[in-house]
Amino acid sequence: MPPSRNRSRVTRCPGRLVRAAGLLLAAVCGLQAAEPTASAPPMAPLPRTVPAPRDNPTTPENVALGKQLFFDPRLSSDNRMSCATCHRPDRSFGDGLAQARGDGGKTLKRNTPSLWNVGFYATFHWDGRAASLEEQALLPIQAADEMNQNLEELEKELNAVPGYVKQFQTVFQTRVTRSGIARSLAAFQRSLLTGPSPYDSYLAGRKDALSDEARRGMELFFGSAGCSRCHHGPLLSDEKFYRLGATTDLGRVQVTARKQDRYKVRTPPLRNVARTGPYMVDGSLRTLRDVVTFYYRGVPRSGPDGLPLDIEPLSGNSLSEIGPLVAFLEALSGEEPRITPPKLP
Repeated sequence: MPPSRNRSRVTRCPGRLVRAAGLLLAAVCGLQAAEPTASAPPMAPLPRTVPAPRDNPTTPENVALGKQLFFDPRLSSDNRMSCATCHRPDRSFGDGLAQARGDGGKTLKRNTPSLWNVGFYATFHWDGRAASLEEQALLPIQAADEMNQNLEELEKELNAVPGYVKQFQTVFQTRVTRSGIARSLAAFQRSLLTGPSPYDSYLAGRKDALSDEARRGMELFFGSAGCSRCHHGPLLSDEKFYRLGATTDLGRVQVTARKQDRYKVRTPPLRNVARTGPYMVDGSLRTLRDVVTFYYRGVPRSGPDGLPLDIEPLSGNSLSEIGPLVAFLEALSGEEPRITPPKLP
C-alpha cells in the first residue's frame, strides 16, 4: 500500500501504475502515473519515414540547405556556435555534458536532448514550448543564453553570402529569410533517423535479437514493472509532462503559467537512450543504472515547494530487476547514420 500522501492519486490510478511509474522513467526521465491512450500501442517499431508539413517538403535540396545551416556558426551572434556545437553527431546529436554550454561558454540549466528521430515528436524542449520543428528551430538561435543571434542581423549576414542566396532561391524562391532558415533546419532534422534496434528486430520476428537478460527486462518493462504505461508507442514516450521530484527546474509552468505545471517536464523518448547520457532534465544522473536505481529507491516523499509527485519509488521490487531493465534499455539503440559536416558557402 503506498503512503497516505498519495492515496487520492492511487485511487485514480490503481495498483501497479504507481509502482510502474517508478521504473518507467528509470529509463530516462519521464515517469508518470497516468493511463496510456488507447491509440498508443505499448509495443511498436519505429517507422521508417517521417511526415512533413505540406508547405515544407523534405526534399534533398531542402535537407542539404538545412544541414549547412545546422553546422554554420554564423547562426550565432559571435560566429562561434552552430547548432552542431550542442547537438554533435559523434555524441548521438547530444553533447555528452550534464548541462549544455551557451553563449560565451556559459553553463546552462538543462541537459541537451538528442535529435535522433526528432521528426516524430509532437512537442519540443523539456517544457514543450514548441509545437513543431519549424517553430523550435529559431528559439535557440534567438535565446540570449544560447546562440544570442538577432534574426534581422542573421538575414543580412546570410544574404551577403552568394551561395546561400542561390540555394534559398532554388528551395524557396526567395532571398534568405528567417522562415526559410527555420524550414530548412526542420527538414534536415526530419532526416535524422536511426536504423532498427535489436528491439525492433525482435518485434519483426527475430526472437534471438535480444539476449536472455534483455528479454527479461522487456518482460518487466511491459509487464509487472508497468513501464509501458508511460513509455509506449514507436518512440517509447507518451510525450506528456510530470513532476518527478528529481529537479528544481520549473518546467512546464514556464509555458502554461499554471501552478499545477510547476516542476513538470516532458517524458523523453527512449530510442538510443543508452548513448545519450547523462540523464534527467538537469543531467544529474550519469548512467542508466543510476537512473533506474534512483527510481527504485531514491524518489523523495514530495516535490519542490511540497507539491505532490506523479511517481512512487518501486520500493517493493527487488533491486535484481535493475540489471535486466538496463539490458533492455540498451537494446533500444539502432544504428546511427554517419553525419559529417558539410562544406559551407
